[in-house]
Amino acid sequence: MVRTVTVGVDGSGESLAAADWAAREAMRRKVPLHLVHVREPDPFTPPDSFADPEARQHWAQRIPREAANDLAGRHPGLEITTDQLTGRPAEVLTAAAEQAEVLVIGTRGLGPVTGFLVGSVGLSTVARVDCPVVLVRAGTAEEGGPAGTEPPVPARDVVMGLELYRPSDELIEFGFDAASRRGAPLRVIHGWNPPLVYGVDPIAVDPRLATDLARESARVLEDALRHWREKYPDVEVKAQAVVGRPARHLLEASEDASLVVVGRRKRRSPIGFHIGPVAHAVMHHAKAPVAVVPFG
Repeated sequence: MVRTVTVGVDGSGESLAAADWAAREAMRRKVPLHLVHVREPDPFTPPDSFADPEARQHWAQRIPREAANDLAGRHPGLEITTDQLTGRPAEVLTAAAEQAEVLVIGTRGLGPVTGFLVGSVGLSTVARVDCPVVLVRAGTAEEGGPAGTEPPVPARDVVMGLELYRPSDELIEFGFDAASRRGAPLRVIHGWNPPLVYGVDPIAVDPRLATDLARESARVLEDALRHWREKYPDVEVKAQAVVGRPARHLLEASEDASLVVVGRRKRRSPIGFHIGPVAHAVMHHAKAPVAVVPFG
């Protein structure tokens, strides 16, 4: 089975930005690009009452076809396939992602406040899909070109958030691979806070503990990355163990990033699929494309 980079398109500026990002990613990975347009049935209008169902179908088919023609002109040599499907978007995209290395979805910006507005379709898809999902908003600039080409400007950092309690091989490998394909540095951020002892901050009692805890966190982080540094010797790694909430540090780092990579544990809560607070915050507010990598 040939794996693809799959992207959902609906004709909006967000989905076209996502399609362009996906095209570049497909070129980097040397795999086909698969464009999927999902037509959601109108629950209030019986199909027989459509004034011209053929015209509606033709209009729907134009969306992926025109996107494919535009991308083919800007990315010569890229193999592009299209699908026009009917159903609930989250369910259809989840099924389409079964044959994908990466699924790409466009998201809307928050008006004057830069960030993501991830709707129910995006959230549901991210929480269900077994492959990495990349969220791209309109206006996001992609620096550099496919692997083997000379970027016009130095590639910005790929930023990866890493939890050291149970570090994920899937997450770490995706981050290193993304940086390697872009010729970009990989900035790994581990945010930590000192554990409370009987409700008391031990650093407030003995500030010297802060230095000891910081040194230990940095050591554990380096240990977690050692194998991957050897596997990807071409990647410049900037490892940071910093005090504070991980989401805050990742959002600050996203201002100068080409991609932010976060993990999502594969699990279900009693009320449905769970994404996690760090991934959720980064998805909504990062100023760069966000890759959510499932693991576990």
